Amino acid sequence: EWVQVASYRRWGHVVAVSRPLAHRLADAGVPSERLHVVRNAWRPTAALEGRDDARRALGLPADGIVVGWVGRLEPEKGPELMLRALQGLPDVTLCMVGGGSMERELRRVAEAAGLTGRVRWTGWLAEAGRYLPAFDVLALSSLTEGTPIILLEALAAEVPIVATDVGGVPDVVRDEREALLVAPGDAEALVRAVQACVRDAAATSGRVRAGVERLGTEFGVERWVQAYETVYRKARGEAA
Repeated sequence: EWVQVASYRRWGHVVAVSRPLAHRLADAGVPSERLHVVRNAWRPTAALEGRDDARRALGLPADGIVVGWVGRLEPEKGPELMLRALQGLPDVTLCMVGGGSMERELRRVAEAAGLTGRVRWTGWLAEAGRYLPAFDVLALSSLTEGTPIILLEALAAEVPIVATDVGGVPDVVRDEREALLVAPGDAEALVRAVQACVRDAAATSGRVRAGVERLGTEFGVERWVQAYETVYRKARGEAA
């Protein structure tokens, strides 16, 4: 990463996928006039499964509250934080979608905490976003992030979101508007946010509707292409 940042100082233009990342690059010596923020775009790649079909495919109970977690099982994604939060959510089943170097350790943690029967480990799934309707809440417990595509997929699937306020997350979903955001590393705050999503259906539905609208207006592919064209045209004009 240090070598990458050092090289960015010599490029004519550098694109960051979130404002926090752009600030980090500027602090590391990349001239601000060469930096451009272009957030990731989204468009559907696979049809969504229905709730019942998605739960069957993931081996989840047909009834009851299910919180979904999707990502790499690596320290920066905070999967252990999600397991700690589950201890404060006694009526919840957690579905961990993904794989990584921490999987064995996390399984041991879950077993030691008496959570084995309430955690479903799916491993890696192709087109995991199509199964999001299985979840009552999508939780993102990362300690660091760029622009998480899974949040865009959750907005499209109309799944309520609880996420840690890190990196580019607030660029995608805003606290109390499209999602509930909590401090990174705070398992108790994660518990409270999940409970709020479940208990206050009206507020949760309002955030879901706002998320669908934001997805359509802020993260369309056409807007993304136009932003990159602007960067390329500027670079070409300077070269000429």
